[in-house]
Amino acid sequence: MSKIGVIGAGKWGSALAFALSEKNEVYISSRTPRDMKNFIPMQKILKFEYLVIAIPAQQISSWLKDNFVFSNQKVLVAAKGIEATSGRFLNEIYAQHIPSSNIAFLSGPSFATEVMKSLPTALVVNSKNEKLSQKFASFFPSFIKAYTSTDVVGAEVAGAYKNVIAIAAGICEGLGLGKNAAASLISRGLVEMQRFGYKFGAKEESFVGLSGAGDLFLTASSSMSRNFRVGLGIAKGKSQKEILKELGEVAEGIGTTYALNKIATKKDLYLPIAKEVYNMLEGKDPHVSLKNFLAN
Repeated sequence: MSKIGVIGAGKWGSALAFALSEKNEVYISSRTPRDMKNFIPMQKILKFEYLVIAIPAQQISSWLKDNFVFSNQKVLVAAKGIEATSGRFLNEIYAQHIPSSNIAFLSGPSFATEVMKSLPTALVVNSKNEKLSQKFASFFPSFIKAYTSTDVVGAEVAGAYKNVIAIAAGICEGLGLGKNAAASLISRGLVEMQRFGYKFGAKEESFVGLSGAGDLFLTASSSMSRNFRVGLGIAKGKSQKEILKELGEVAEGIGTTYALNKIATKKDLYLPIAKEVYNMLEGKDPHVSLKNFLAN
């Protein structure tokens, strides 16, 4: 039995703490105190050897600068996204604080609600350090099958990009464009995600497996997905502010959309779906945007 600290007490962090506690001694912490089982102060949990960090992508840079001091901790990153302000991948942000041999990234299709119900789930632990990925994989409970991979970039691109496609899929659903259109959109989204990943050295298997197709199909087909619900809100003509207020949670796809637009502009990349989602977030009429996209 290992001692594990989970940082981030939102739905996903709480679900991971619950799952990991089947085989381990697990504690949880967050920036604000919570009345929950095994909650301990941040400064105490940061001293643990094994950490699972579930802080959203748009907040992690400042959190690391303000709180994290490396003392040979082994870290599993349980967030997905690309930093909107800089266009940096999470592995680039973490690299300033933690060596690659001490860090792994979690990917794969997983709704927190279903994990909390102990429903069957399959995930991938990605790390340049194969021994570390195998160690983290061994921590997961009987209802979670944890695979391992060394393709950190592929897992990151897939995990971030699928949230953008999920927003587009939610818009498609909200506009009543039908299942044919949704299937076309998701399929083309997978190709776009894969093409983008190749530019950064990602491997093909990450996109056709759990990290890519698996996570994309889940997130882009269910209202359990926050990003899908963002799309539903856009289809109804709601503003970002209104949508996020209703969600009451972080929707990583919004920040990632802005990051992808920044990267595409800088590197002259063709990202048609991500570009249209960006335009709609900026106020373009979704009826015009998505219908035109699907017609071309």
